[in-house]
Amino acid sequence: MQGTPNTYGGVGAAPITAPHSGARNINSRDTKIAPGEIAVGVVIGRASEYFDFFVYAIASVLVFPAVFFPFADRLEGTLYSFAIFALAYVARPVASLVFMVIQRHYSREIKLTIALFLMGSATVAISMLPTYSRWGEWSIVALAILRIGQGVAQGGSWDGLPSLLALNAPQNKRGWYAMLGQLGAPTGFIIAAGLFSYLMAELSQDDFLVWGWRYPFYVAFAINVVALFARLRLVSTPDYTHLLDEHELDPAPAREVIGNQGTNIVIGALAALASYALFHLVTVFPLSWIQLYDTRSMSQFLEVQMMGAGLGIVGVLASGLIADKFGRRNTLGTLAALIALFSGFIPTLMDGGVTGQNTFILVGFLLLGLSYGQAAGAVTSNFLPQYRYTGAALTSDLAWLVGAAFAPLVALGLAANFGLGYVSLYLLSGAVGSLAALSLNRALEIRN
Repeated sequence: MQGTPNTYGGVGAAPITAPHSGARNINSRDTKIAPGEIAVGVVIGRASEYFDFFVYAIASVLVFPAVFFPFADRLEGTLYSFAIFALAYVARPVASLVFMVIQRHYSREIKLTIALFLMGSATVAISMLPTYSRWGEWSIVALAILRIGQGVAQGGSWDGLPSLLALNAPQNKRGWYAMLGQLGAPTGFIIAAGLFSYLMAELSQDDFLVWGWRYPFYVAFAINVVALFARLRLVSTPDYTHLLDEHELDPAPAREVIGNQGTNIVIGALAALASYALFHLVTVFPLSWIQLYDTRSMSQFLEVQMMGAGLGIVGVLASGLIADKFGRRNTLGTLAALIALFSGFIPTLMDGGVTGQNTFILVGFLLLGLSYGQAAGAVTSNFLPQYRYTGAALTSDLAWLVGAAFAPLVALGLAANFGLGYVSLYLLSGAVGSLAALSLNRALEIRN
């Protein structure tokens, strides 16, 4: 075949930004990409997303009740703030489906650019949002809209790289490579908590609530810009596109996926329920509880949480080794049982003064790292290849919605009105859900 090579590949290769670009339009040359290269894209993408996530989460406890809900008491203001916090997770599954339509008609790069541009715009808009004292109720409406915008952007930022990493990893190291993207959660928390801790320690309360809290949102915007170009550089190359298409990691029609793989989506979401429930019970909930019912310095408490997140990183790394030795599902099941056991100690530890609270944070983060390290896609191998891309995205969205979206709101509401024992029951229900889903998944595998 004669002709001029185009920008994106060899002679005659279709540009990857062409509509309907897929396996049939990509040159079929033999391409070998090391899993470590894919891991770079996964870690960069997830770390930037989690940093954004935790900047908003921490602000929803330390800032928003005072600046957007000054008419309510501290508890009610925090609950209102948590209700808006949950909106992103409600919007995320719908947004995933919409952005997959965009990807099918245009390209992976265009979809990712729109999503990350929207995320950056919503984040920087929050940083410039007038408070209730200036805009009244419209400031709350604007905050809710921008939070939904963040959720829409998160739904559109699914790039398929975690699934590609899992499929491209050596058979005996699937657990190790699966945990790499999960490192973004504790890493993002450490950076976000560090920023807020520094600002609260160095600024007066008035300065912090007037302008200091806005600074982390500007940093989040800058990180988003860097992450956008880093991820586009990876997913826009012919080599990566070839691998994605080779594994059939392209979006499939949602109705077809749900109709054929709906059971796997539900089981996959519930299998990691314990991890997602614990996620907010060691990050957001204790921050709100200490803020409302304790006299500890919030800056110092954030430092304790940062140490806990450091243990979380150790746990995530260890989960990869453990999963490769004993199996990912066995690891998840064992950790769900340990989380169930841990749930019984929540009242004792949170009411146990500084020592008890610190123990809750450190042990909780370690368990979170061990379980969350293998929470992504533990049962996605159940999906047929042509449904894996969409199925994995919807499984993740559903897990966040069911397990994490309302966890701070429910946990704080239960603890404030009925006692910390009900938070134990809430976390226990998540652990039981995980064990039931893993057992059902095993039973279905045996039957089939």
